[in-house]
Amino acid sequence: MALTPKEYEGMNQKASPNSPLGKDMLLAFLIGGAICTLGQFFIELYTMAGLDAELASGTASVTLVFLSVLFTGLNLYDKLARLGGAGTLVPITGFANAVSAPALEFKSEGLILGIGVKMFSIAGPVIVYGVAASVIYGLILFLFQLF
Repeated sequence: MALTPKEYEGMNQKASPNSPLGKDMLLAFLIGGAICTLGQFFIELYTMAGLDAELASGTASVTLVFLSVLFTGLNLYDKLARLGGAGTLVPITGFANAVSAPALEFKSEGLILGIGVKMFSIAGPVIVYGVAASVIYGLILFLFQLF
């Protein structure tokens, strides 16, 4: 059965339920805010424990990465992502999930060809383009400072 692009789009529109945009945005805001609040809680906790502000922030980041990987391994992060959608893409926790989820999925293929190769299948392009963008921005800043 050959379909034209318009026929396919019509069938796709009929089969796809409408997304409750307001509800999705509210849940993303609440879940993302909760993750950020948790991070701030850890910063305050580590500061009260005697760490200076910079060390407390770094330790809180490590804690959030650990919790994200732990929740990914326990299959809880996916459930949270289904509920909170884009709110779970808060950079540090979303990035930790993007690295750990493929590693867990392909662990049966071995350390090198499974975990080693697939671990950065999602996060790799983010790293590459992030580094490339920072080099370009750095060069632009350098050139502006010359003149």
